Amino acid sequence: MPERATIETIGRYAGSEVTLKGWIYNKRSSGKIQFLQLRDGTGILQCVMVKAQVPEEMFEAAKAATQETSCEVRGTVREDERAHGGYELDVTAYRTIVQAEPFPITKKEHGNAFLMDNRHLWLRSRRQVAIARVRALIIRSIRDYFDTHGFTLVDTPILTPAACEGTTTLFQTDYFGEPAYLSQSGQLYNEATCRALGKTYCFGPTFRAEKSKTRRHLTEFWMVEPEMAFCELDENMDVAEDFLVYVVQRVVTEGEAWLLELERDLEPLKAVQKPFVRLHYDEAVRLLQEAGTTMQHGSDLGAEDETVLTRMYDRPVMVHRYPAEVKAFYMKRDPAEPRSALCVDVLAPEGYGEVIGGGQREDDINVLVASIQKHGLPREAFEWYLDLRRYGSCPTAGFGLGIERTVSWLCGLHHVRETIAFPRMLEKIVP
Repeated sequence: MPERATIETIGRYAGSEVTLKGWIYNKRSSGKIQFLQLRDGTGILQCVMVKAQVPEEMFEAAKAATQETSCEVRGTVREDERAHGGYELDVTAYRTIVQAEPFPITKKEHGNAFLMDNRHLWLRSRRQVAIARVRALIIRSIRDYFDTHGFTLVDTPILTPAACEGTTTLFQTDYFGEPAYLSQSGQLYNEATCRALGKTYCFGPTFRAEKSKTRRHLTEFWMVEPEMAFCELDENMDVAEDFLVYVVQRVVTEGEAWLLELERDLEPLKAVQKPFVRLHYDEAVRLLQEAGTTMQHGSDLGAEDETVLTRMYDRPVMVHRYPAEVKAFYMKRDPAEPRSALCVDVLAPEGYGEVIGGGQREDDINVLVASIQKHGLPREAFEWYLDLRRYGSCPTAGFGLGIERTVSWLCGLHHVRETIAFPRMLEKIVP
């Protein structure tokens, strides 16, 4: 029997006979020759079937095969520099495994609503496959960075008794008669684990019940969050910068073929190198006002503000020391300028906005208690968090990176809905 091969490894078998199993992605015919585009999850290969070289029933079975019909093809691998991927298969045998019904996604233009309703089928397109490959590479790069830089992965809860930043944007559920919330961040738990292990990170799904329909937001997304003991803002910014450069450059190098499939311009990504531009919030506001925006000092940066600001530079921008009033209760204030929080946002270029947010945590228990009260949060839900200040308090800092927004940026996508296999958005939970 010929060896079972995959399209991804087909080059190893040039001149040899192999068997492939996959699905009909597309096909065309010139009468006595059929050109079958076969996909198997690892790639797409053109299989050339000449009527005179196969039994009649096989030729007719292939002729009757519809798009997405699963099949088995046997043939000889032939080098052809004109072919996509540099190889074709000269078919000697064909077998339909399961004949597909007419495929709802055709060559004609389809609207986004239709494609999202058929997301489970749209995933098979070359574009969506390329995005999924890039996403997987981003995640692999993230894990490799932290695993080789002294961080320990610790899983944090998805069901939590309290929120990091209030409950107005959280999904509430019943936990045996008590209210619980789907996690919006593992950060508070990371502050506990880093006091045990030094440097930790969590990586998992997070949830935001924001009634937002922007192209940057999902209600369910994945986030990686490192946290470091005995770490202050400047060191935290250094780590975030080094980490992001590592991930982007690895994706550009190892994922170039997939990015080119998406027609992504690689030059802006190659420019993501150290050092990043570092702007104090006050300086960022000044630049935005000089650029004619309506940005007011004391407000958080909006999406348009981020876009205007990042267009001034060829690499990510780190905006630090926002007003403490617009940041979360756990952010430490800058002793040198108490109105400012020791925080940082990393803004991606090309209008993709914030991809990293983080900062230094308040380590003084009295200040933290006052902040919890000021934000109207239930103290009893945070007693365990206050224990971290009672027993072995130290400076800690960390950040979070959202996977979907990063995928959107690196792939050059207009909307975040294509960045995950089954996106969850306002009014969209099926499939």
